[in-house]
Amino acid sequence: MTEPTLVSPLDGDAGERFDTGSNGLSPALLATLRATGAEVTDDRTVRQEASRDWWPVSIGWAAQGRVTALADVVVRPASLEQVAAVVAACHETRTPITPAGGRSGVNGGSVPVKGGVLLDLTALDRIVSIDETSLTVTVEAGVFGPDLERQLAATGSGYTLGHWPQSMDLSTVGGWLACRGAGQYSTRYGKIEDMVRGLTVVLPDGSAVTTEGTGPRAATGPNLSQLFVGAEGTLGVITSATLAIHPIPAAEQRLAFGFRTFDDGLEACRRILRRGATPAVLRLYDEIESERNFGVTSCVLIVLDEADPALVEATMAIVSDETSEAEALDPDVVERWLSHRNDVSSLAPLWQAKYVVETIEMAGPWAALPGVCTQVLGALRSIEGTVVASVHQSHAYTDGACLYFTFVGRVSERSSEEPYGDLDAEETYYRACWDAATAAIDAAGCAISHHHGIGLNRARFLPHALGSSFALLELLKEAIDPQAIMNPGKLGLGERSIW
Repeated sequence: MTEPTLVSPLDGDAGERFDTGSNGLSPALLATLRATGAEVTDDRTVRQEASRDWWPVSIGWAAQGRVTALADVVVRPASLEQVAAVVAACHETRTPITPAGGRSGVNGGSVPVKGGVLLDLTALDRIVSIDETSLTVTVEAGVFGPDLERQLAATGSGYTLGHWPQSMDLSTVGGWLACRGAGQYSTRYGKIEDMVRGLTVVLPDGSAVTTEGTGPRAATGPNLSQLFVGAEGTLGVITSATLAIHPIPAAEQRLAFGFRTFDDGLEACRRILRRGATPAVLRLYDEIESERNFGVTSCVLIVLDEADPALVEATMAIVSDETSEAEALDPDVVERWLSHRNDVSSLAPLWQAKYVVETIEMAGPWAALPGVCTQVLGALRSIEGTVVASVHQSHAYTDGACLYFTFVGRVSERSSEEPYGDLDAEETYYRACWDAATAAIDAAGCAISHHHGIGLNRARFLPHALGSSFALLELLKEAIDPQAIMNPGKLGLGERSIW
């Protein structure tokens, strides 16, 4: 099975950014953890590597040889029973647990801000069963995306989950579920929460529960699977899931167009979805990103669909109808996107060169998108140090879409007037951009995240974003995890100012 590494281990010292409240685990607890049969290590290099994810700030730490939060021990269980035993031991001793899969998250969701146990779930790597008649797969949480797709494709006539996130090579099924992830083909297949049919979850006291999973839909009270999907490990540890799958599509078509303005392209996307067409890929880029990615000066729309041939033909006919006023581009533009869509190799070198690069994704109704696009780009460009700010639309639905903002900045020093405590110049700039952009998104009444989740980075925004319902989330956390051991510091639960 695949076991990718975030970055090469660095010989940096743990910093003092986070007060982990831990001076190491007791010999008795370490003995108990080892007695579960799980792999346990307190090797410092392993702990350093496991204590970071793909949050750009974490990449910055790694580039500088720093670790500002360090797990006391990394525990790698290989079964539901071992997970339950580890969690029960931590519950008994009030030891913090940070669940982690491939650590491809981009909001610091797997940074162990309170130390304790980093629960590496990647040894839960079995595909339990595939039901070719009902089109479902039951899979353990630590299975990486490519491994799942290979086994699905090799079964019977061939199947796919249809979930293709940019982090495909680095991410696991449990990670997708933890942050309500989206694949790049989500307009056809949906997000991960649309695919899940049932879960097995270990609760903070070490007991295990199974939710739903008995049919495609159910009216048996609230859907408790969705309570844990998107909870980012703050309510329990997802150990396996039953997901909907699809036969490998028999046909594919590609088209590309150039629009005069980004708003014109958004309107065409809205009309396509309004008519019921759901091409797998419907991505629109502003002038800056079109030039950077495709060498085209207009706003590029790339379209790819895969399905039964009759469905593809009907979908692409609607797309052609609704883009008749745009310039038709060579469909090879789509291939250019496909060949580069998962390349993030430049991130660490840019941070090492003191450039801050980040993406901010959000979702909103079609009626709000043109305005929020203008406001967010304006907010990012107003921050001193911003070199460029741009946008593309990445995931579309009948009622709205996801916008992806990218900003690049370079700062030489931190102003003494900046209200960000001990953050360095790059982190100060980074946080100022996030504050300004999120304020604009929130003011427009839009969702502050579409699929990256909350983690540590967005934790300070969630109470206001959820409004009165945040108190309900706090009540759920207190009821399910009264000792607050599960992924502390995330989702804005508990301490509010950790980062």
